[in-house]
Amino acid sequence: METHSDAIIIGGGLVGMVTALALSAFGVRTTVIDAADLEKTVSPDFDGRATAIASASWRMFGALGLADRLQGLDCPINEIRVTEGLRPQHLHFDGRAGGQDGGEAEGEPLGHMVENRHLRRALIDGGRQDALIDVRAPAKVARIERGEHGVCVTLADGDTIRAPLIIGADGRRSKLREDAGIRVARWQYRQTAIVGMIDHELPHNHVAFELFYPSGPFAILPMLDGEGQDLPHRSAIVWTVEGKHASAYLDLPPRALLAEMDKRIGGFLGELRLAAEPSSYPLGFHHAASYTAHRLALVGDAAHGIHPIAGQGLNMGLRDAAAIGEVLGEAKRLGLDLGEEEVISRYSRWRGLDNLAVAASTDILNRLFGLAPRPMQRLRAIGLGTVERVAPLKSFFMTEARGASGDLPQLLRGDRP
Repeated sequence: METHSDAIIIGGGLVGMVTALALSAFGVRTTVIDAADLEKTVSPDFDGRATAIASASWRMFGALGLADRLQGLDCPINEIRVTEGLRPQHLHFDGRAGGQDGGEAEGEPLGHMVENRHLRRALIDGGRQDALIDVRAPAKVARIERGEHGVCVTLADGDTIRAPLIIGADGRRSKLREDAGIRVARWQYRQTAIVGMIDHELPHNHVAFELFYPSGPFAILPMLDGEGQDLPHRSAIVWTVEGKHASAYLDLPPRALLAEMDKRIGGFLGELRLAAEPSSYPLGFHHAASYTAHRLALVGDAAHGIHPIAGQGLNMGLRDAAAIGEVLGEAKRLGLDLGEEEVISRYSRWRGLDNLAVAASTDILNRLFGLAPRPMQRLRAIGLGTVERVAPLKSFFMTEARGASGDLPQLLRGDRP
């Protein structure tokens, strides 16, 4: 059977499905293809992690109906506190103060923490119920042809889908990117992220903490309260350690692992308990030289991957989705060929420089806080204090944390077409 679409999306993960919903909001019909059974991806055993959705991205979730689907499943982040280890000097952001960084109202949280399984559930349901989205999963791609006038994808079952454009949302090892010959700048950090959840005695008060150590940051991110009577509160952790030590930490008995965590937390959450078995993944950087090629556009990890130091990785992909939705929606309204270079190059220009700036900033920040000598510690303390005291600087960094800087696409302003 042959079907026609405005765009074909390879990859039905978080960014791929948000891209489909963003395009649908602008009246662009898509076919989403993924080799995985998407229903299996909503199991806590598949992905027990949680993600920080920046406030600008959450506005887009509101415009796309995702915030309603996630109602009661998200934990607002009202404040962010940044310190070097447990030193008293700190940088403090409070979203309840409001500001002029992208149009947020006073009291809007800086972000929202959501378990990935809940995100996936909302996206799968939203995609399957959208008349402009055809979800093919599990479905194996047998052949992809990017011709002069369009793209043809042939599935293993013999079905074909034709469209003017194909969008690669197929992750950091993107086959579409590789087949298109797009060069990638990449390197590995000598670091591994240990991720998990802890229940704790004392409340987090909706504050996210970023504690910087020479081995890497230790992030504590507020979650909805747990179910325990003795330890009723819950937080997600992202603990960056030297790669050579990661397996040793993970092999520790739970009590010993919690003791190592508490050394870095400093006891301010009280008694701790593991709420989920921790997992780990090596950290690296990559950035595509171009986000587009002949009748191809890349979004999310297919285009870029950064250090999790500022929690911006997924949010960069969500901004990609908002931008490509607006670009292709405008092109369709004008009757243009959605795969033409003049159309997709606008998306590449819009997102490329912004993403590269964020990626470079996180890389520099990670390297800066990894310098341990005392003069650097004093310099960092002065830097944190300066940003805390100088209002314009603090406003700039809070805008970045919200994902509200630069030329925002319509959806990131919370406006549905």
